[in-house]
Amino acid sequence: MSDGPSEPPEATDEALLDAITARDDRALAALYDRYGGLAFALAYRILGDRGAAEDVVQDAFLSVWRRAGSFQTGRGSVRTWLLSIVHHRAIDRLRGTAGRARQDAPLDEVDRVVSAEDPWREVSTTLQREVLKRGLATLPDAQRETIELAYFGGYTQNEIAQRMAVPLGTVKGRMRIGLQKLRGVLMGAGVE
Repeated sequence: MSDGPSEPPEATDEALLDAITARDDRALAALYDRYGGLAFALAYRILGDRGAAEDVVQDAFLSVWRRAGSFQTGRGSVRTWLLSIVHHRAIDRLRGTAGRARQDAPLDEVDRVVSAEDPWREVSTTLQREVLKRGLATLPDAQRETIELAYFGGYTQNEIAQRMAVPLGTVKGRMRIGLQKLRGVLMGAGVE
């Protein structure tokens, strides 16, 4: 591990991952500064518990430290990769809590907890949430509901298929097409 100033904020996500692969802890800190709040918001939304969400985020960034070399640029962005790690860890934690009823936290609660530490993060989160809401509103109901169940409800594709009483292939198709449409909307709004 190295000592010294943090990685410059203008370093690309991919450059940060390369530096993390080379065991530069400053790069990990810079990546955390970029996406730690967003990762926490996602984990908190799924788990509804601040401590559990913090544990999941820590575990996810530890996984990034260990597996940074496994990232493949052709499969998506670093942000998407990191958030998928957080999402999967949160779901694993949710399932591992025996006998606990599913407790989804309302979006307003996520905003309150995340923003309690940094007012600028609150502004960014609010803007991103509004863009995401507008993007989701443009999707057909079936695609929107499928995406919401997966990303905000923490359901697997099999669980969504059972819940919506549709074949698994239909759920996969709705997810793929809906996410492609949503990505186009978000990119048009300047959100990566």
